[in-house]
Amino acid sequence: MLFSLFIAWRLYRALLQPLKTLMQGVDAIRDRDFNVKFVHTGKHEMDQLIDVYNQMIDQLRSERVQQQEQHFFLEKLVNTSPTGIIILDYNGAVQQINPKALQLLELKEFDEGKAATHPVFQYITQLQSGSARTISLNGVSTYKLQKSHFMDRGFPRHFVMIEELTAEILAAEKKVYEKVIRMMAHEVNNTVGPVNSIIGSALKADSLYPQLREAMEVAMGRNQNLNIFMRNFADLVKLPVPDKRPVDMHQVLRNVSRLMETKAGEKQAVIQLALPPREWIVRADEQQLEQALINIFKNSIEAVNGDGLITITTDPAQGDLVIADNGAGITPEAAEQLFTPFYSTKKDGQGIGLTLVREILLNHGYTFTLRTVRPGDTRFAIKLHH
Repeated sequence: MLFSLFIAWRLYRALLQPLKTLMQGVDAIRDRDFNVKFVHTGKHEMDQLIDVYNQMIDQLRSERVQQQEQHFFLEKLVNTSPTGIIILDYNGAVQQINPKALQLLELKEFDEGKAATHPVFQYITQLQSGSARTISLNGVSTYKLQKSHFMDRGFPRHFVMIEELTAEILAAEKKVYEKVIRMMAHEVNNTVGPVNSIIGSALKADSLYPQLREAMEVAMGRNQNLNIFMRNFADLVKLPVPDKRPVDMHQVLRNVSRLMETKAGEKQAVIQLALPPREWIVRADEQQLEQALINIFKNSIEAVNGDGLITITTDPAQGDLVIADNGAGITPEAAEQLFTPFYSTKKDGQGIGLTLVREILLNHGYTFTLRTVRPGDTRFAIKLHH
């Protein structure tokens, strides 16, 4: 009996020890601890099982390290990418925004609520995976949105790449409209000059019928208006490099305000200056800056009706200048075309006023936006970098 008990105990240990070892291995895998390995017991079958387990643990640990390294690399790549990247979760909500995208969207930090209400998000939701679209949020900055996806645990995760195309588009656009304007000016000058000369000679004759003389004088006046019309376009093409000198921005705003008071009165509008009493010295070409502000004031005055109010505020510490009006505002369709050459919402507009403003401000290195914040509150905001 003692011998039988000894043999049974040895068989029990031989059966129980592998089970304990297996359970320890299962617990280690469950806890994702891939550093637990077993040593040989001297039993052939058990050692084979231990070898398979140890090889599996080595493979899992290697794959885990490789996965972590890839994740760290991709995270670093996304954060340092010169392209804006927005990563969405499984439900299409914004989960992550890299620093470049925050900069392009003018967000200080990632906030899921602000990201979801940002104007660019409505374009993102409309995009299909694999498609791209070019948008302009404020009529100045142009962005390319490209949507794609990757598989994560068997489900598609979408992401959007944002690339700013403003500089390239502005350069190409300027090259085209300069060529068009030069061609137009050449043809107009070559036609108007000789025609006016002929009309002027004919008007010297005493035998002209009064009606004919009057018609020719009207034609000559129209030709002069055509010359003025083309000169406005030519001024845009011939805009010189700004001669930057110290200028008191507050005094420039007061001068332009006084100049535009009469025009504002014609529309029953009031220009209200809310400026700090101290000077605000900036380096700028005063003449060009006044020309840009005159155009901005003019647009604000034309946008309001009865009881119109144009408010000018500044924050010298932050370099901010805001010209706001309580007009009807800008439609979403017009917002994308505001600074496009030859585009105008006015019946008799030439479409060069805001283009000239854009060229002057960009040549000074200033950033700016024109948008309707809410009905009755449209703001032209300029950041005058020190």
